[in-house]
Order: sequence, then C-alpha cells, then structure tokens
Amino acid sequence: MHMIEKRQFYIDGQWVEPIEPNDMKVINPATEKAIAIISLGCAADVDKSVKAAAAAFETWAETSVEVRAALLERIIQLYERRTAEMDDAIRLEMGAPITFAREQQTPSGTGHLRATLEALRAHQFERPSPRGGSLLRDEPIGVCGLITPWNWPINQIVAKVAPALAAGCTMVLKPSEIAPLSALLFTEILDEAGCPAGVFNLVNGDGPGVGAAMSAHPGIDMMSFTGSTRAGVSVTQNAAPTVKRVALELGGKSANLLFADADLETAVRFSVESCISNSGQSCDAPTRLFVERDVYEEAIAFAGKIANSIKVGDPSREGYHIGPVISELQYERIQGHIERGIADGARLVAGGPGKPEGYETGYYVKPTIFADVTNQMSIARNEIFGPVLVIIPFETEEDAIKMANDTAYGLAAYIQTGDALRAKRVGRKLRAGSIYINGESPDWDVPFGGYKQSGNGREFGQFGLEDFLELKAITG
Repeated sequence: MHMIEKRQFYIDGQWVEPIEPNDMKVINPATEKAIAIISLGCAADVDKSVKAAAAAFETWAETSVEVRAALLERIIQLYERRTAEMDDAIRLEMGAPITFAREQQTPSGTGHLRATLEALRAHQFERPSPRGGSLLRDEPIGVCGLITPWNWPINQIVAKVAPALAAGCTMVLKPSEIAPLSALLFTEILDEAGCPAGVFNLVNGDGPGVGAAMSAHPGIDMMSFTGSTRAGVSVTQNAAPTVKRVALELGGKSANLLFADADLETAVRFSVESCISNSGQSCDAPTRLFVERDVYEEAIAFAGKIANSIKVGDPSREGYHIGPVISELQYERIQGHIERGIADGARLVAGGPGKPEGYETGYYVKPTIFADVTNQMSIARNEIFGPVLVIIPFETEEDAIKMANDTAYGLAAYIQTGDALRAKRVGRKLRAGSIYINGESPDWDVPFGGYKQSGNGREFGQFGLEDFLELKAITG
C-alpha cells in the first residue's frame, strides 16, 4: 500500500500549503498502519479561509435558485461517477466493511444531495406575512463553520455542505482529522463541479487547533457541529462571545422498547443488528433495549444467539460482517465500559472483553450483550459508541416510557410492537427527535436531530436548509 500524501488545504478555489507544516498520520483501523499523511492546520489557516469565504459571500448570496440548483446537479453527477473511490476512502479511514460502505455509507451522500436539491426548488425564499402587510424573506446566514465526525463521514459532510450551498452561504469545513480521506475526495468533486472560489473551503485540523479557532472566529456567522456532547459544549462556549448561531447534532443513548405483542424473533434480530451495525458507531443506535417481562428471558436467549452469529472481519472482504472500531483510543474506551458492566454485576450474554479470536491486529471488538442491567448502571447511562447492547426488563408501558426518558440524551427512540395504537401512543410520549417503529427507516427528507443534550436544530431536506437561513421582515 503506497502512502497517500494529502498535506494541502482547499482555500479560495486552490489547493494550498498549510501556513505551518504539521504532519499527522491517518491510521487504517483494520491494520493499525498509517495509510495517509495530512496536515493539521492552525488559527492562521482558519483566518485565511474565513477571509476567502467572506469575500465570496457577497456574490454567492445573490445567486439565483437556478444557479445553486445547477451546481448541486453537477455535484450529484460527479459524486455518482466516483462512488467506488468514496467506498474505498471510507473503508480505509474508518474501517467500514466495503459492502457496508457501498450500500450504506456512500449512498447517504447522494441521498442528502437529492433531498437538498428538492428542498431548494420547493422553498419560498420570499412570501407575504400571515396578514399580508409585510414581505418575509429568507436570506443566507453568512459564513458557516462546519465540523464533522468520523463515524458517518460523508453523510455528515454532505448533510451540512449541501444545505449551506443551497441557502447561499459560504463555508469552512473541518472534517474529522482521523477520517479525512472522504472529505478530501468530496472537495475534489466540488472543485470539478465548478463551485466558485471561496464558497467552499477545507482546513484539516483537530478540535483544539482548528475547531476552537472556527467556533470563536468573529468572521464566522454560524457553527454547525456533529460529534460528542462534550465537544459540542466546547463549541457553544467558544461561540458565545460572538453570539453566532450554533447547530449541534450530538450523542445519544437511544431507548428501544420491545413489547410482548411484537413479533419477537424479528424484533430482537432488528434490535441487535441495528445496535451493532457500523460497529456500534452511530449516534442514534438503539443501545438500550427495554424488554417486557413476559418475554424477557426468551428475548435474551435469542439476542445472545444473534450476537454470537455476527461475524467480525476484514473491511476489505465483501460481506455482512462488522469491521473494527475507529482507533486505539476508542477501542480502549469501549473495553473500559465492558469491564465496568461486568464489575457492576450485569449478566454477560455474548461477547465480552478483548479482541475476537484471530484478530490480534486491528481495533476489533466482540459484539457484546449485557442483560439484567438497571437503568442507573454506567453502561446504561453513558454512550459507549461500540458494538455493545444493554438489556433492561420492564413491567408496564408507563415504566418503559419513564425509563426510556430517564437519560440526558434524546436523539432517537425505537418501538417494537404489534399494536399500532400503542406505537402511536408511546411514540408521542418519548422525548426524542426521531421515533422508529418496527424497524422502519426514514427517507432523506425527514428531520434529524435531538432533544436535551443530543443537540439543537434539525438536519436533512428542507429542515437542514432552514438551519442556514435568516428570516427578514420588510414592512412598508
């Protein structure tokens, strides 16, 4: 494998050298070997990109819907031409199995681009006020700072870049420094699509070096951040003195309520597989499974069997196995959570500490299931971000709702039931931004975002577009 060298940033329509050289190796989590070298930027690189974005905003903000729609169309065309390269970038940088990258990770980019294009064409940028006496006008908020994570890298990048472009904003993107390859490839696509100079800028870097400089920058009008709740708090604190808008999509510890009237095998299979998918590295994963007492032991036995049948394997092999977790740091954190669960007296049903047999190299974690968990245990309170499911029994519907809502988070919640009325009733009571019933998955135009410490604002489709707009009233 030759080393990929990507030390440059993309500023004002050009690939440029960082102001100060600061090399960082990108590690393939399946091999633990470096696959690429990037540069980490600093506050001066942020300044340079904000200047470019501010200059470009004057003209880009004034472009017509047609011009912005045409750019999105060209981006879609070029993105679809380069999907195989995108699959590969995501596999290398974050260990997504190639089949999963091809079927789930990469297509999310197309999904967001198309939904944003539809939203842009349908949006009324000018309309009369409700009583007709004034004109209401939506305008782009300005220069936006976008910070994206490593777990669904292109999904999160496109979910911010596409609506920002559509709204008429200009932007600076800081992708995750540990999974930057998909962002660099997407930047090539934007460049080739003819995105005007300065409208989109990319600076690689870490949170303390580049993220903090962006959040505090007086020339940035809005920060859109996806990542951990801890980092989201820091973005908000850094942004406060300049009173910029802050949109956050943060952590989760999503409840999954399994009632005795559900089709048990289907419900348990869905519950285990969707928690462990992407090696458990999804912020809205159903990680707390509440099971009605009547079917509790039966559900546990079945969950153990499914977890034991899930294969862990090399991301470069085709097939439906899970890959490694992203890094040694994450691996160690997840091991700590598993050991804490055992120490706290939870019943280990499948998996457990250490690496799966035959996978001494690579940050592989065994699909792990705990039963007899209480909602107060550390493994039920904290976001583990690995392939670990906790199972908690409940007696009544009221108890289930109360325990489901007893969390600092509120990103998603899941319901498994054979009773349509119950599904609606319970769904209304759960304090979370997205409710998924019986394994249904939403389309790309459905709002995504959280209650409580899972964040502020909504992404995807028209809701994502609205996040990047300011509302002006013109009277007289």
